Amino acid sequence: MSRSPTTQTPFSAWKTSITDADDTTIRYRGRDVARLMTEASFSESVFLLHRGRLPTEGERRLIDAILIAVADHGPGSPSAAAARVVATGNRAAPEAAVAAGVLAIGDKHAGAGVACMQLLAEGLQLALSDSLSLDQVAGRIVSAARARGERLPGLGHRVHSTDPRTAVLFNLAREYGLAGDGVALMLAIERAASAHIKPLPINIDGALGAVLHDLGFPPLFAKFVFIIGRVAGLTAQVYEEYTDEKPMRIRIPVTYEGEPPRD
Repeated sequence: MSRSPTTQTPFSAWKTSITDADDTTIRYRGRDVARLMTEASFSESVFLLHRGRLPTEGERRLIDAILIAVADHGPGSPSAAAARVVATGNRAAPEAAVAAGVLAIGDKHAGAGVACMQLLAEGLQLALSDSLSLDQVAGRIVSAARARGERLPGLGHRVHSTDPRTAVLFNLAREYGLAGDGVALMLAIERAASAHIKPLPINIDGALGAVLHDLGFPPLFAKFVFIIGRVAGLTAQVYEEYTDEKPMRIRIPVTYEGEPPRD
């Protein structure tokens, strides 16, 4: 008995509005890559890919500053430490070591920027709906965090008593007229925390979160921009591990707390 041919459903083409290419041209958001290579910077291309337009001079300068600020923070940061651990045992695949560093980025390491942007958006919405001043909103935010026993995202640093990167970002935003309610509310939260908890300086996550909010980015971009910038530092960390250290040099001290030896 003959069998009827199997009916196959054709696959739908992938859809994208980011990049297009033909025989002679590559375009990001409709802009010729060859022309961007001679007329634009990398930070402008990042902005274009995510926002669909080229940035203004002030927007470009702020993205530049953020990428520089997050590029590295020493071999002890979780992402760099993870990259070096892999690099010490894998000398043939630097991409694996860099990927390990990226995988160490998460809710605790670089995730505060996302949480900060979400907090700012909610706080500004509260100010609008309840006709509150930013200082009043900041007071509510701090009181709610204390009641829940939670840390405030974007405040405090385990190394710096004052994060040197924060003032630079805020001053640049003011210089180009781009500091808005996000920066203002973040500063109000810092004041409220100092008054009701203890002095907690705005860290880089809080600073970039406030600036990116005022630039119109969604919260998730806070983590994206950290990843984009930190990869530069991770490649340097991996190369240093390869060239300055012997393979298998990392030995993590371990204290055994299990059962004693048994026959």
